[in-house]
Amino acid sequence: MIAAISGRALAAAARRAGYRPLVADFFCDTDTVALAERATMLPGDLQGGIDGERIMETLRQLAGEDQPVAIVLGSGFERMTETVDEIARHFPLAGNGGGAIRRIKDPQLLAADCAELAIPHPQFRWDPPPDPENWVVKTAGGAGGAHIRRAAGETPANGRYFQRFVAGRSISALFVGDGQSADIVGFSQQWASPAPAAPYRYGGAVRLRRFDRRQAAMIRGWLSGLARRTALVGLCSADLIRGPDGYKLIEINPRPGATLDIFDDADAPLIEAHLRAAAGKAYRLPRFVDSMASMVTYAAAPIARFPSIAWPEWTADHQSPGTRLIAGDPVCTIFARGPSADLTRRLIKGQASRLQHQWEGDRT
Repeated sequence: MIAAISGRALAAAARRAGYRPLVADFFCDTDTVALAERATMLPGDLQGGIDGERIMETLRQLAGEDQPVAIVLGSGFERMTETVDEIARHFPLAGNGGGAIRRIKDPQLLAADCAELAIPHPQFRWDPPPDPENWVVKTAGGAGGAHIRRAAGETPANGRYFQRFVAGRSISALFVGDGQSADIVGFSQQWASPAPAAPYRYGGAVRLRRFDRRQAAMIRGWLSGLARRTALVGLCSADLIRGPDGYKLIEINPRPGATLDIFDDADAPLIEAHLRAAAGKAYRLPRFVDSMASMVTYAAAPIARFPSIAWPEWTADHQSPGTRLIAGDPVCTIFARGPSADLTRRLIKGQASRLQHQWEGDRT
């Protein structure tokens, strides 16, 4: 069973591993419904988040008479750790419990852990800095980049904190924790798709075919130290910035993340690795000989009625015909594969441009 703001990628990964997924998410788009054995709407909305009071009844109805092998929680639960623990009392949770999530997503505790483990990490503070132009402001437990702003002009708010801005290349490490150590599945480079109110909104990621071995070993050591300290299990991801003075760890996402699509493999399914690692069992990880990218496309302007589109096979998360969209709504996810990260990123940008013309037309 899968519960997430968007469960399509997890459902696809579950199918590749031979499972029959039961999915609760906010969209129930055509892709997810086709992949799922059963699908239902997750209670709540994108503005207010998941409704913690109604979720248990939703999951019970979704399970019906079946006994799920496990429940996997995706995005949306980072700030709902008590709900995570309540779910774990009724279904076998594969992944991190409330205690691990609370610790790793608490910016003050993460900063302290990084300091003790000698992991480079940006300076953190709750109160406004004297030089806000050099800082960003984030929501504790936030995900996806839409909650991040530049600090200039921001006032303190409940659950918001300041982190010193780090210039450089955005890198993500997908890894598997077993509570004692971490194995890195692979590295990806990420980019933003800025919007007026969300300058760091997630845009996409490309799997890196090559990565320096010494740096990979160093980052694995950092993640293993955090896994031991916080008891991280299953698929997680680490956001890093590579600047002129090396890598800095920005934050940890204690769940399967946005890069699952570009790292999953039918011969060594990552859902299987997630389930086995969470249960303390041995697991296999895939090996890669090429690059793959995924990219989210957003509506640049309002669309009164989304047109009917013959979606190419390299797309997913499709908007339904007739849907009314506002500017900034996601339209679909695009995939591309190539021999190198640079070529694959150029390829996916071209695919996106051609596809967007079908609903945007000539905006000049």
